[in-house]
Amino acid sequence: MAVSELAVQDTTTLEMRLQQLEERVVELEENIPEDKVTIVMFSGELDRVLAGFIIATGALAMGYEVSMFFTFWGLNAVRDNRTLEGKNIMERMMSLMTPGSTEGMGLSNMNFFGAGARMMRLMMKQKNVENIEDLINMTKDMGARFVSCGMSQMVMGINTSELRDDMEDGGVAAYLGDAVSSKVTLFI
Repeated sequence: MAVSELAVQDTTTLEMRLQQLEERVVELEENIPEDKVTIVMFSGELDRVLAGFIIATGALAMGYEVSMFFTFWGLNAVRDNRTLEGKNIMERMMSLMTPGSTEGMGLSNMNFFGAGARMMRLMMKQKNVENIEDLINMTKDMGARFVSCGMSQMVMGINTSELRDDMEDGGVAAYLGDAVSSKVTLFI
């Protein structure tokens, strides 16, 4: 093979490799995570719910979009009231065994029949730390998106009327839609 043929072949190979690399760069750029944080609120304990909302407000303050997906016990963080009307016996029992609002939340450790949660709230007040109710409202006011899991609501017998008015209904697809494009995804 002549030198000029080798040069043409090398140039063609380089052009093909360059085109492949450019296509790969475009593909990677399309999949760069956005400045978003997605938080799954699964837990319903006061200390864990506090952590979730503190992280959410911190992310919002840093300019991130925040989406919070409330499922199972985490729904109690955005539950405004409890109703027994229109529920079957098992749904009524579940309602009576779970907190009707954030006020009834216990701690994940050292709860001692609610004394630990009361002590935590008192200590937060003494240290001028926002209470959970104000922190939830602040998170929403700062622009967080609150999504309730419809399947969890159905299983636990929680009606939409028992949740905050500013909740969006969603499912796992809503969560995943946010999570796949987020820089940070947390499960609390």
